[in-house]
Amino acid sequence: MFLKDTLSSLDFFSSLADAELELLASFSSVTSYTSGYVLYYEKQESTTLLFLLQGVAKAYKIDKHNNEIFLHYIYAPSLISDISNLKKERLLSFSNISLVEDSKVLAIDYKKFKEFFLAKGHLCLELVNEMVGKSSQLQSLINREFIFSSVAKVAMMLHDDLDMFNSLKRSEISLILNIQPETLSRVLNRLKRDDIIDSKNAKIIVLNKEALLSVYEE
Repeated sequence: MFLKDTLSSLDFFSSLADAELELLASFSSVTSYTSGYVLYYEKQESTTLLFLLQGVAKAYKIDKHNNEIFLHYIYAPSLISDISNLKKERLLSFSNISLVEDSKVLAIDYKKFKEFFLAKGHLCLELVNEMVGKSSQLQSLINREFIFSSVAKVAMMLHDDLDMFNSLKRSEISLILNIQPETLSRVLNRLKRDDIIDSKNAKIIVLNKEALLSVYEE
């Protein structure tokens, strides 16, 4: 009953009937993990489809110098697994995925999921929507790394990931955005002067979300 209720609470599975939810629950499980646990390593194959139920995960790669290259955060509830080819029986991770908070993860047997649902036309639209969302994350990554100015990078993170921004040290944010700490300070001061943001108790507060959005959309 617990698994069935968990599945029915997710928008992804909300279209399923009770019998279908019971079937899905029969080859699913929920596991709690502590912060820092690595769910996937880059290019690791998996036979389970993972959804983040609670918590926050981080996608990242490691370069040839063993430096971590941040890609994006994954917020609950959301699909964690990468799906690039529906014909394959196994999933291949594009990046490393680690948890940045204590989290709960739903694991579904991917082979049975394809057999009992995707092959019969169930949940295909939901899966496509998740894949489109991951494509949008890739577009944001390209913009952040190759197109955006330092100001736009900071504005995007403040707009999309304010809670995470406030939970990190400024040095960590600088590494994520690939800018110098001094540059981050200058950008924050500029946004404050423009009355777009303010700070209280060392936390950033967004005063004008539309103005913040326009900074990086332009």
